[in-house]
This record gives sequence, structure tokens and C-alpha cells, in this order.
Amino acid sequence: MYFPYFITYMTVGFAITLVVFLWALKSGQFSDQQRARFLPLEEEPEPAAGKASKIRRIEVYALFLLAIAGLAASAAVLVFAIIHGGQPAG
Repeated sequence: MYFPYFITYMTVGFAITLVVFLWALKSGQFSDQQRARFLPLEEEPEPAAGKASKIRRIEVYALFLLAIAGLAASAAVLVFAIIHGGQPAG
């Protein structure tokens, strides 16, 4: 049965999603919802991007690492299911 592997996969994915969501809440990603709906209507050019801070670069690297880990977990579950297809677990 593949159910324990998929349940584990889904649980890990949910945990990672919850961590990223809580990080977004803590960093203020959802703080100004009233302004967000008018952003597409603004015609002001965006200010020139400055050099990214060290913390911002670490966040970007962490998000890439999470994305790669998610893809690797997906691939691992699929490969395991293909290799052990039709064989009872255990």
C-alpha cells in the first residue's frame, strides 16, 4: 500500500506550507490589503531597485531551497512508487 508514503508526503507539504504562511504573516506580507487592490491602476514608475540586503538574499535562497526540497520529495515519492509498484510494503 502506498498510503503511508502519500500521507507522509502530504503532511510534510502541509507543514512546510504552514511555516511559509506564518513567515509571511510575521513579515507583514498581508498588512496593507486596501492598497493592494489599487496597485494595478497606478501609473508611477517603480523606484530603481537598490542592492538587496543580506537578510533578503537569505530569504530568497531559503525559498529556492524549499522549492528544490519539495520537488525532490515529489520525485522521491514517485520513484519509490514506481520501483516498489505491486509489492506489499514492509
